[in-house]
Amino acid sequence: MNYLEQLVAISRRYGSDSRFVIAGGGNTSFKTEDRLYVKASGHSLGTITEEGFAVLDREKLNLIATKQYSDNSIEREAQAAADLLAACVSVGRKPSVETLLHNVLSSRFVVHLHPTVINGLTSSNNVEEETLRLFGNSVIYVPYADPGYPLYKSVAAAVEGYVAQYGCEPKAIMLQNHGVFVGADTTEQIESIYNELVATIEGSITMPLPEGEAEQSFSVSEVVPAIRMMASQGDDIKTLRVVNTPLVEWFAQNEEHFAKVAKPFSPDSIIYCRSKYIYIAAATKEEVLSQAEQKIADYISQNGYAPKVIVVKGLGLITIGENAKDCANTEDVYLDMMKVSYLAQSFGGEHQMTAGQIHFVDNWEAHRPNMKALNFGRVPNKVFIITGAAQGFGQGIAKCLIAQGANIVVADLNEKTGAQTVAELNGAAKANRAIFVKCDITDEDSLNNLINSTVAAFGGVDVFVSNAGIARAGGLDAMTVETFELMTKVNYQAYFLSTKAASGVMKLQNRYREDNYGDIIQINSKSGLRGSKANFAYAGSKFGGIGLTQSFALELAPYRIKVNSICPGNYYDGPLWSDPEKGLFLQFLNAGKVPGAKTIEDVREYYISQSPMRKGCAPEDVCKAVLYLIEQTCETGQALPISGGQVMLN
Repeated sequence: MNYLEQLVAISRRYGSDSRFVIAGGGNTSFKTEDRLYVKASGHSLGTITEEGFAVLDREKLNLIATKQYSDNSIEREAQAAADLLAACVSVGRKPSVETLLHNVLSSRFVVHLHPTVINGLTSSNNVEEETLRLFGNSVIYVPYADPGYPLYKSVAAAVEGYVAQYGCEPKAIMLQNHGVFVGADTTEQIESIYNELVATIEGSITMPLPEGEAEQSFSVSEVVPAIRMMASQGDDIKTLRVVNTPLVEWFAQNEEHFAKVAKPFSPDSIIYCRSKYIYIAAATKEEVLSQAEQKIADYISQNGYAPKVIVVKGLGLITIGENAKDCANTEDVYLDMMKVSYLAQSFGGEHQMTAGQIHFVDNWEAHRPNMKALNFGRVPNKVFIITGAAQGFGQGIAKCLIAQGANIVVADLNEKTGAQTVAELNGAAKANRAIFVKCDITDEDSLNNLINSTVAAFGGVDVFVSNAGIARAGGLDAMTVETFELMTKVNYQAYFLSTKAASGVMKLQNRYREDNYGDIIQINSKSGLRGSKANFAYAGSKFGGIGLTQSFALELAPYRIKVNSICPGNYYDGPLWSDPEKGLFLQFLNAGKVPGAKTIEDVREYYISQSPMRKGCAPEDVCKAVLYLIEQTCETGQALPISGGQVMLN
């Protein structure tokens, strides 16, 4: 491999390991005599390619060291950034703010990371003496400096002094409350140094991270959807995540422990989590909600923006983001901050940033990711549960909605196919996400787990699409009681159970936001509007579904929850119809439902001819109906036919 290929390989190696890199942080480089290749801003080490590195002229970089910039921090950073950009010879790749640090070391490769274990040392009170004790003179310690040009000058001075004293560069540079820089002429040497640093520090840890199971006093569904609405302002509905581990539980148990993570340890903590965090300890869920409402309102009033981190005793860590990606980054960074604080107890306790240091980074907006810009589509940040979405119609609807900015929960019994569908959905996502939850829609406990899992992953439920269903054709003589009961249970009773489970969360959300609406949408069928020969069990369950829709709509309207059915025509290309072993084409042929039909193609042509538009109904057609029903606020209890004119409302 050439040097650039080696750089990509080692970048991906560390970038895909959460022990070393959180939220796409860190940066890497290699240099020649006249060029520096460094990770460009906006690229993640875990997935970076050769095109992800900015190329800079080292002669121009060296000139920056000789310049005198403004004493005003904002002007100084702007001047240094302009010179850095002027040194860039690659087009469209903005060099990282830490590029100058990579030019300080003469080593061919430089890898800057924020390993959790190492930061347990660098963010401790005794970092200077412990670094000397553990590594002697081979590693240097640099006290905290504001990121950007001040950090560069501090590191440059420290390296220059080290070289003057020892005649060589240090093996590694420990940056207080920031991370570590390692330089070497081969990537193998880089890995060897990192392995040595981590192993040495791990050997001195006296308080290993707690393990086991954490307990929750409150159900996430009883609390978090309300907090989601409390934190949402204007048209922006936030995304929330909830996690509880023994480590989170330790920090959440009282004010004394929470104080150890009540202030940030590093610039990244501030960039992704802000600098102020909320702690709530209460005996009941009502008290949790009361405290949350007051503390969130006060926080927004004082800071002008919503909190990103709330720690609740008995519940866990709640992170709040502009979208799913932002929320996940915040969770990763704050969990890592908790680990760093806990590990720092082995080295004299945690060393939090000072008020002045926090103020500088907190107002460093130029380096805060603009996550709002990643929101897109007609339903950005809306949380959809779609039952039966692992394949067929449900999968098609999910694919359409992920492209409109939705967060998708694929609820299905088929784990293997469900996981494959989620992988496809996330491959098409931007800042939104999809997850899989195994669910039996006929089981109340399984549905409640689905709701709780959804709330833990996204903070609430905006739209529940009751899509899962089965069809078993047969006339009176052929239909068994067992088959009839199964179809009734899946197509009718499960819709009731689903609505019962989803409506509770929607009521809680709407209680704390007067302009919010929830949607429950049943994917019914044209057979729910018109009888179906030799298919009475299916048609009857669908007719009953529309009766439930109208009744649920009346009951839930006061809570601003709309309930509607969509009645698609036949999706001929989906497995329900085309499965070669149990599809409806085959079932209808065997049941004699189509007079004179001798082949599956005869059955197919018969049904296509039933539609005036001579086409089946595709998932894209149904998705448009779903979006319509969500966007309007004055239509509920309806059964909307999407059948190409085959069935029309009276």
